[in-house]
Amino acid sequence: MIRLYNYFRSSASYRVRIALGLKEIAYEYVPVHIVKKEQHASEHHGRNPMEQVPAIELEIDGKRRIVAQSMAILELLEELFPTHPLLPKDAYLRARARELAELVNAGIQPHQNLTPMGRIDALAKGAGRAHAIHFNEAGLRAFEERVKETAGKYCVGDTPTFADCCLVPQLYSARRFEIDVAGHFPTLTRIDAAMAELPGVFAAHPDRQPDASA
Repeated sequence: MIRLYNYFRSSASYRVRIALGLKEIAYEYVPVHIVKKEQHASEHHGRNPMEQVPAIELEIDGKRRIVAQSMAILELLEELFPTHPLLPKDAYLRARARELAELVNAGIQPHQNLTPMGRIDALAKGAGRAHAIHFNEAGLRAFEERVKETAGKYCVGDTPTFADCCLVPQLYSARRFEIDVAGHFPTLTRIDAAMAELPGVFAAHPDRQPDASA
């Protein structure tokens, strides 16, 4: 049994749920409520000393293993479950899929996490949200420009990749920050709509998780 320790609204958790759904991998959903600070409990600290979500627990070579950090989890799933691949065969396109994913993972998402936003707010009230909005807009502008070279139905051709797994949650977050996604990022909006039609993506949406009302 695979266990995913995650929070319904965490964008990093959301991207892993999308990957699991696209690969049609069954898993046990284990909520870790980050607003209630459950990520700081000693039990979760043992899963991830950074005290973040997600973390995944599964059997590898006969041993139970835990892997944290969403991009490492996506890479692990790609290696262990090659069915419904999320990376292209072409070396350049694989690199481009990873590059687009990192625009989100490294360029946007860390700036909107609750911890850095809270620390920035402590220096200047309201600055945390402004900081998050700035990096959402800057990162999505770069994504919109970069994706046009490879976009088909999805970010890299006509099959979902790591890039799409990261894009969908980021657009969800951007809308929560009241960013005009449809007005400013037409290519990303089109890809997001195509992804939303896939059953695995539909099921991964934050509003459909068991802890969404907690």
